[in-house]
Amino acid sequence: MSKKQKTNAVRKLEQQKIAFELIEYELTGDQVDGVTVADKIGYPVFVVYKTLLVTAGTNKHFVCIIPVHKELNLKEVAQAVGEKKVELLSLKELLPTTGYIRGGCSPIGMKKLFPTWIDTSAESLDFILVSGGKIGLQIKLTVKDLLQLTNGRIATIIKM
Repeated sequence: MSKKQKTNAVRKLEQQKIAFELIEYELTGDQVDGVTVADKIGYPVFVVYKTLLVTAGTNKHFVCIIPVHKELNLKEVAQAVGEKKVELLSLKELLPTTGYIRGGCSPIGMKKLFPTWIDTSAESLDFILVSGGKIGLQIKLTVKDLLQLTNGRIATIIKM
């Protein structure tokens, strides 16, 4: 790979001296969905995770990290975060809230450290891939390191 791309996520990993691997890819068209990304980089969908933000109202934001081929279960998320109800953060709020855009939202290095949940499906994995903070960049790291970086917790948050 050429020069290491310096996104907030990469800076944070370097700052914390966490071992990681950057995986770059090119997308043609506007398909930024995770299944397309997994296919592009040659990894199975069950190790490539997407970062979704939910909200329970003003200034109540939560980060959810789930496999790219799965769907978020909002009822399970609400239960995990201790709220009556949560909804997906609107796209127009994503950049101002996180500093990242759709398709390039990393759970690492957001503007603020939000409470973070990783789906239980990650517990058995040796490594996980998440967005590197921009479209065309993935970060490969251990689930343990991701949990440590994000002060994350494990919960069942996907639809079964």
